[in-house]
Amino acid sequence: MISQKHKELAQQMMEFARKNGCSASRIRIDAGTETTFEYRDEQLEKLQQASENRFSIDLFVDDRYGSYSSNRMEKKELEKFIQNAIESTRYLAADDCRTLPNSDLYYKGNDAPDTCFDKTIDNLQPDEKLQLAKATVEEVYKTDPHIISVSAGYSDSSNFNYLIDSNGFEGEKAQTYFGLSASISLKGDGDARPESWWYDASLFWNELQKTGIGKKALERALRKLGQEKIKSGNYTMVVDNMNAANLLSPIISALNGNSLQQKNSFLIDKIGKKIAAEKLTLIDDPHIPQAMGSRWYDYEGVATKKRAVIENGILRTYYIDTYNANKMKVEPTISGASILTFNQGTKDLDGLIGDVKKGILVTGFNGGNSNSSTGDFSFGIEGFLIENGQLVKPVSEMNITGNMLSLWEYLAAVGNDVRTTSSWRTPSLVFEKVAFSGL
Repeated sequence: MISQKHKELAQQMMEFARKNGCSASRIRIDAGTETTFEYRDEQLEKLQQASENRFSIDLFVDDRYGSYSSNRMEKKELEKFIQNAIESTRYLAADDCRTLPNSDLYYKGNDAPDTCFDKTIDNLQPDEKLQLAKATVEEVYKTDPHIISVSAGYSDSSNFNYLIDSNGFEGEKAQTYFGLSASISLKGDGDARPESWWYDASLFWNELQKTGIGKKALERALRKLGQEKIKSGNYTMVVDNMNAANLLSPIISALNGNSLQQKNSFLIDKIGKKIAAEKLTLIDDPHIPQAMGSRWYDYEGVATKKRAVIENGILRTYYIDTYNANKMKVEPTISGASILTFNQGTKDLDGLIGDVKKGILVTGFNGGNSNSSTGDFSFGIEGFLIENGQLVKPVSEMNITGNMLSLWEYLAAVGNDVRTTSSWRTPSLVFEKVAFSGL
């Protein structure tokens, strides 16, 4: 955790910066540990342990701005570091849009900072972590003649953050993370080497799935045997909950203040306008207890709140931090997404597939890109052909092309199968009239 000594040091350095010419400053102290074990086939392949103590300071000097960091945490060393940083900042170009937020926007609550912290992490032993990765491999290793290799990874981390600024903000956060994954490579027909993976992640040790990860990865890999291209055409597309975020990402990026300010967004001037099907309602809900992405304030100290991002297909908000708001001469909102949630439907992935007469289930994206200015996209995909509600053959080496606005206009169904392993709680999705290119 961040010690009282280091909190007092941050306060002293903020005062030191003021006395040496800074009109404003923001200081952040980060501390934490991270452990990673990777086990491959029958041996440990990687062990990594790291710890961090970092002092970061944003300086506002004569309408100029600079950001600096150091792993030194001694008063005399930091004083010299800050003096040099101030002098360096004076060489930068002036930019009067660089300011701290209006203090009225700050989070001013006193909510417990440890709602996302599991003290169990302090008592876990290295042997216990290694055994978890090893057992994940042993679930499936040598159980099928197609298997070339099996890898598993375990990771955990604890992170503490203390943030203050000269405009009156003070806040503290603490969070843990636990993750377990497996990946499997198979020998397919000819030179084909189908691969797949599976994982689980949680903020809390007791909620982490510790068995079945390897078996799930193998099941997903075996389904890919015999992949092939199929005929090009417009198909109904079902995207599973592991991959649907790939299609949401260009939308969220286009809502970012930096993209808007630089005229590099296909969603400029779209507030209050329809940008998707009515089935799409996307809510940013940052205060879900003990959840990935939960937070009371952003990196500037601005208070988070529940807000509609897209409501029945209509765009309701952008993500605009202080700097970009000043540049665009608009009111700031928040710097970025916290926890994104969908208004869900009533069916899981199997139910969504069962409703499709002819389509393609996408279980992976393989390269491609989306143009941030126009929304045009092209992605490589793999998955399964659907006929009469059944998966009939695995497909690969196909592309989908189109435009993000057109794609989301044809959103036909939203699943109820959200995974909570990410702050983007994305269910399986169904889109109509998607252009696939293959044979």
